[in-house]
Amino acid sequence: MNDCENVTVTEFYLTTFSTSRINEILIFIGFLLVYILAVVGNLIIIVLMLATIITGDKTISFLGCFIQLSFFIFCANSEIYILTSMAYDRYVAICSPLHYSLIITRKVCFTLATFYMILSVVNSVIFTLLISTLSFCSSQKINHFFCEVVPLMKLSSSDTKRMKVTLLMEDICVAGSLTFILTSYVRIISTVVKIRSSKGQLKALSSCSSHIITVLLYFGPSMFMYMKPESEDSKEEDKILSMLYVAVVPMLNPFVYSLRNKDVLGAARKMANLKGNRIALLLKK
Repeated sequence: MNDCENVTVTEFYLTTFSTSRINEILIFIGFLLVYILAVVGNLIIIVLMLATIITGDKTISFLGCFIQLSFFIFCANSEIYILTSMAYDRYVAICSPLHYSLIITRKVCFTLATFYMILSVVNSVIFTLLISTLSFCSSQKINHFFCEVVPLMKLSSSDTKRMKVTLLMEDICVAGSLTFILTSYVRIISTVVKIRSSKGQLKALSSCSSHIITVLLYFGPSMFMYMKPESEDSKEEDKILSMLYVAVVPMLNPFVYSLRNKDVLGAARKMANLKGNRIALLLKK
């Protein structure tokens, strides 16, 4: 017999580790040290990569340059595909909310993620192999702060027609992704306009704000960089624009996505209230 059919459960209680309070504190310290070491390790890697600015040693090995190039291409393509997938997710959520759970299933998400990751890897390998076959006997000075496709092509003394064709195909794919994102938002806006209440319109648009900000920050500088006329003075501008989608966008991602997430904000408020209550109790004592 069900004795709690009239009781509404709003939360659960996690028992975590079945141990004493002292052991729980030790476990907390252990996990905290693990995460701190992970962060410190990444910071050390970042500092070592940026050490060339301070030390003045701006050399990079042939192998190191192409490893850097392959990771850059992989990450850049992955970001584009993720933004494209998110545009489709927002389109379904706003334009077909009743069918969202039927369309955006775990299988669909896993398939898209796997396909895009494989596509990014293949794309990275193809570009890296093609660039590595070029000759760089005339000059070894890359006019950039990291190994990128276009500066390496300009540096090469080989015929780069095949590379230019491949790069054009890549640009067409990127343009296709951007067109899909823009088309999705045209449909989204047309659906939002039909919503009668202003509160409903604001709620629908706010669910897309994080994605819109990231799309603008990522595609804006890269499009301006590749579409503007080329000149000697523009090379320094290209470096600054590259910094936006190489460093600034990843820096803002945690704030744009995580800090706008209701669960993250709720957890932060809960932690703040808990600490506030404990401090108040200590002050009373």
